[in-house]
Amino acid sequence: MAFARTCSVALVGVEGVVVEVQADLEPGVAAFTLVGLPDKSLTESKDRVRAAVVNSGSAWPQKKLTVGLSPASVPKSGSGFDLAVAAAVLGAAERIDPRVLADIVMIGELGLDGRVRPVRGVLPAVLAAAEAGYEQVVVPECAVPEASLVPGLSVLGVRSLRQLIAVLTDEPVPDEEPDEQGRPDPLLAGLRVPGTGAATGMHSADASQLDHGHDLADVVGQTSARTAVEVAAAGGHHLFLEGPPGAGKTMLAERLPAILPRLGRQESLEVTAVHSVAGLLPPGKPLVDVAPYCAPHHSATMQALVGGGHGIARPGAVSLSHRGVLFLDETPEFSSQALDALRQPLEAGHVVIARSAGVVRFPAKFLMVLAANPCPCGRFSQRDDLCECPPSAIRRYQARLSGPLLDRVDLRVEVDRITRTELTAVGARGESTATVADRVRAARERAAERLAGTPWCTNSEIPGRELRSRWYAEPGAMDEAERNLERGVLSARGLDRVLRVAWTVADLVGHDRPGAMDVALALQLRTGVPRGVPMAIGALT
Repeated sequence: MAFARTCSVALVGVEGVVVEVQADLEPGVAAFTLVGLPDKSLTESKDRVRAAVVNSGSAWPQKKLTVGLSPASVPKSGSGFDLAVAAAVLGAAERIDPRVLADIVMIGELGLDGRVRPVRGVLPAVLAAAEAGYEQVVVPECAVPEASLVPGLSVLGVRSLRQLIAVLTDEPVPDEEPDEQGRPDPLLAGLRVPGTGAATGMHSADASQLDHGHDLADVVGQTSARTAVEVAAAGGHHLFLEGPPGAGKTMLAERLPAILPRLGRQESLEVTAVHSVAGLLPPGKPLVDVAPYCAPHHSATMQALVGGGHGIARPGAVSLSHRGVLFLDETPEFSSQALDALRQPLEAGHVVIARSAGVVRFPAKFLMVLAANPCPCGRFSQRDDLCECPPSAIRRYQARLSGPLLDRVDLRVEVDRITRTELTAVGARGESTATVADRVRAARERAAERLAGTPWCTNSEIPGRELRSRWYAEPGAMDEAERNLERGVLSARGLDRVLRVAWTVADLVGHDRPGAMDVALALQLRTGVPRGVPMAIGALT
């Protein structure tokens, strides 16, 4: 038999399409043709596969060889098809029984010596194979923990093509020589893209509740801002911090991931899939179970924020912070085009990118934190006259943040300058991260119990029409907010966001429904106008 087929997976964004890899041998001049919309790296697999097969001790067929990737209409990219191409060629040459290969999905790059190297996107590829009904997958040995996250599949990890041939032909499996002790495994190089972590501002997955290096108690004063951070974490509300340099805006944002609850199983798989495709999944930690934190530099382009690039689009900062925190420090310094591109992901929870190579869809459900100075010099304040900027410069600086973008931000807080008394006070530290995280977790549980049976998990996700028709505040509690709507202080969207924040405050303090005090605090956090309510959550209980 001169024909054999096996399967691999083509990734389009974080979604996979199972591809049938077919190999056909015909009499004629020895040649190797690869068809099926391959990209440059996939076209080069012809030389990699030939060298790997020969160096693995098998004969290369001296006939006309055609390898087809079906469906041919789906663009294929990357080197993850190497293993499947080699297996299909060996099946067509009758080195391996073609019947054994038909129902196996293979993912991996081949070195010239036959070693199987890891590739990015193993988790979404295996998820696609499982959804298509396949039960057996072959992956590089070091990617087995990541592939094993998908239940109901038989995962075989191989370190070389020789081992795969031995397993499929029931021959003794050869032992590969171990690498020298104390040196990094060269096979792990394919799991990470150099420089991507620094370029995106990604932190490693250390922002857990046990991260004592970033404790909320380190923030001096800032009662209003601390409350806003707690409310943002409890309800998934976007936050805008405005204040002079050195007031603690960045400190608050860096401590926000630590008070977020740990990710659930499905959320962890979503985050891990995005990080795997982006090449940011750290070796040795196949599952990301804590909220990611992404802080891109203000020089980042629109493609760096929402995703893009040449050929198949890559995930941007909004997708890398999926189920986590996207922190934009010095927000007015970002380009207006990049900032306005955030509007659609903020509303939809995903981003769709159209490129010449295809259309991809990335998840982008994140908690956005904006930080800005009040003016170019940073010293403008209503309380003193230290600022030397002319009024026109202040207006231009603040106008860099468009109204439609700020209208999507639930919480707006002015972070005041720290006084000498607050900074030098002894024993006056605020609540720790562990204390606040416990309240946030309890509030999330109350919200989840109330929203059981609905497609929403947090208060920030509930549409306004559902809030107004199913979950009411106490009688008369929304009167002041409705008067603000009539005076033009709030938009209709702003009124819905005040009600969402009020529900989050009620969940934090343990109220069954938002009362007048809860709505007043939500209004103050939304508009910045004092309402005469205590700003500390503990004072409302």
